[in-house]
Amino acid sequence: MCLAIPAKVVELLPDDMGRVNIEGVEKVVSLALVDGVAEGDYVLLHVGYALSRIDPEEAARTLALLKEMGDLAELEAGEAGA
Repeated sequence: MCLAIPAKVVELLPDDMGRVNIEGVEKVVSLALVDGVAEGDYVLLHVGYALSRIDPEEAARTLALLKEMGDLAELEAGEAGA
């Protein structure tokens, strides 16, 4: 199953890249697929690519559900290899 997980953009980098934070874990990802991303925005992240922007409330709800299911640590580990 493929899931996209919410991540907060903490830094914009050159070449449509950005640093995101997922519950304390930071990763460098591609922002090329989403126009107008700014620091502080939340994006849905899948295999190293931001797919869309989401509002902070939706990001918090999704992260809470993933934690409740026990999948967040597994998803973060899977994204780490991307």
